[in-house]
Amino acid sequence: MGSIGLPEIIIILLIILILFGAKRLPEIGKAVGEAIKAFKKASKDDENSPQNGK
Repeated sequence: MGSIGLPEIIIILLIILILFGAKRLPEIGKAVGEAIKAFKKASKDDENSPQNGK
């Protein structure tokens, strides 16, 4: 089991393109970007919050 390389990423992107179509890809990309941003913000906020009991 190795890491995901360029050929695997290309295959995954082609499957997504086939499933959702070219028109929906920008919407999906925007949603994924916003989700990643929210996750990073939540994890950063969690690091800065005081720990209970410590």
